[in-house]
Amino acid sequence: MHIRICAAILLTVLAACSDADPRLMNVGTSSRAPDEFSILPTKPLEAPDDFSALPPPTPGGSNRTDPQPEAEAILALGGNPDAGAGGGALVAAASRFGVSPNIRATLAAEDLDFRRKNDGRLLERIFDVNVYFRAYAPLALDQEAELARLRRLGVRTVAAPPGPGFQ
Repeated sequence: MHIRICAAILLTVLAACSDADPRLMNVGTSSRAPDEFSILPTKPLEAPDDFSALPPPTPGGSNRTDPQPEAEAILALGGNPDAGAGGGALVAAASRFGVSPNIRATLAAEDLDFRRKNDGRLLERIFDVNVYFRAYAPLALDQEAELARLRRLGVRTVAAPPGPGFQ
């Protein structure tokens, strides 16, 4: 009888010794392998029409096949990457309804509150069970239902496969 009481007390004490900041998912790695998301593909090499029009090589500088993610993002969002440095027009369009000066602190506090509320049950915390997907399930978008809704409204969905009945 005393052993069971001691085991229950020990289990309660161990559960109380959790981290102050709950983590929903441990995305870090203990591996020393390269991070596959940090590798950007380059454009294929191509020969210019006129070799004399090429700029002189700059050691350590960029070349025509280097990816330029900021310019590509501005172009993908319908902007003009040549309009100016920093995408000022894009920032102006994104902040047209106002900008909260303390948005980072607000989001950090809300995220911490969400993680505390969804930290898992006692045994899940003790055995380090991943509760990430269950915590975010109510926030997930049902892509098939959303695609059907958009098609009913007549919105063109060019990035999605053709609907049923397409020949």
